[in-house]
Amino acid sequence: MIFSFFVALFGAMAGATATMLDKLVLRVRKIDFKLYQSASFLGIVVVMAPLILFFWKTNPGAFELKNILIFLVVIIASVLANAFAFYSLKWEKITNLEPARLLEPFFTILLAILFSFIFGQALYERNAKIVIPALIAAGALVFSHLRKHHLEFNRYFIFAILGALFFAFELALSRLILNYYSPLTFYFIRCLMIFIFSIIIFRPNFKKIKTKRVKFEILASSAIWVIFRVLLYYGYLKLGVILTTLLVMLSPIFIYLFAWKFLKEKIDWRNIVAAIIIIASILYALLA
Repeated sequence: MIFSFFVALFGAMAGATATMLDKLVLRVRKIDFKLYQSASFLGIVVVMAPLILFFWKTNPGAFELKNILIFLVVIIASVLANAFAFYSLKWEKITNLEPARLLEPFFTILLAILFSFIFGQALYERNAKIVIPALIAAGALVFSHLRKHHLEFNRYFIFAILGALFFAFELALSRLILNYYSPLTFYFIRCLMIFIFSIIIFRPNFKKIKTKRVKFEILASSAIWVIFRVLLYYGYLKLGVILTTLLVMLSPIFIYLFAWKFLKEKIDWRNIVAAIIIIASILYALLA
């Protein structure tokens, strides 16, 4: 449990770092969201290709028709989630999108609870000592970012909500078939298929990424997303969906700290209160 906790904690830090890099490339470097989605998943495939030669692992159950169909739904949901998220991130201010983007852990927890009634508690825990603090932490995270002038329900905000919903859906659904793969294998197949779908749908022109600096930033973001997602899936297997989601909610806290340290942004008192509630919720879930 202690080892898994620190794995999830490191994953939260990786998620925060990757998010900051995505924001940098999309907003500051002015890369089109379609091109960025295709390039980032190409980067993930390139990063993982050498690893997958040594760590490829699947079980026979992975090739059952039912599980192949589930994986296909996960991939489609992932393509939509990334497209919605990158589109909104490209054209709207980050601060305006945060309340919508931070709905993802809330949606994930709710879906995991729903799936526990449909598929049973063997895969989706329904322990009140974990569920209640997770919901409290998720609620605190969302409400800490609510501002009256941010709640403009334009298409970018709606797309950000849709992105959060589809991410939550694909994450919760992934737990049904994770046992048939290693986390690395599962993520590699998922990202390879998203890359193929993105190429077919968006037909990107990679020549528009002209500078080595931007290429390096995309590759760095891709590498960090690999670390984050592999650790996230590991957490799902060892700790459960809801507890892992609760631990990963530390990621926004790291984003606050990174923004304060490197971007010289002020930390709002609501963010401090949310951070305290999240930490208290995690401690309660782990120690209760």
